[in-house]
Amino acid sequence: MNVGEIILADCANGSGIRVSVFVSGCTNRCPGCFQPETWDFDYGKPYDEAMEQRIIDELKKPYYRGLTLLGGEPFEPSNQRELVKLIRRVRKELPAKDIWMYTGFTYEDELAPGGTKHTEVTDEILKSIDVLVDGRFVLEKKNLALRFRGSENQRIIDMKKTRAAGKVMLHPLHH
Repeated sequence: MNVGEIILADCANGSGIRVSVFVSGCTNRCPGCFQPETWDFDYGKPYDEAMEQRIIDELKKPYYRGLTLLGGEPFEPSNQRELVKLIRRVRKELPAKDIWMYTGFTYEDELAPGGTKHTEVTDEILKSIDVLVDGRFVLEKKNLALRFRGSENQRIIDMKKTRAAGKVMLHPLHH
């Protein structure tokens, strides 16, 4: 897996001050994407243990609320298999930090068991994150007034409430 960019002290991709990791590789290729360079799986720098440790060390700073994983596409199968390791570390070492993930895939379709992007680690990831912003970016539904999403079809899902209810529950920030 490659990482195109890591943004420190980010406040645009989730609530509070965040470390945002933009992974490379995306098969969605949405027209109007704000980062088409991240479609290339080879864009950026290879993700390795040293990069992971820098992310963890940065997240330890008290002013960070959490980690945001986006791209590119973090739920591309090859990216999931690497990101699950980082997610495990955050949950173990920094349990008070929250985790947001962005995906162009939909929770009930591609990420569900039997879905085209469901892997052996997808369920673990979905159970470990706090917020999932799902849905392709749709240029015709672009709305700059929306917080934390680019188009009106995208949803901000509260994953803890969704797991408890057994159905998609939108996060209060969605409204």
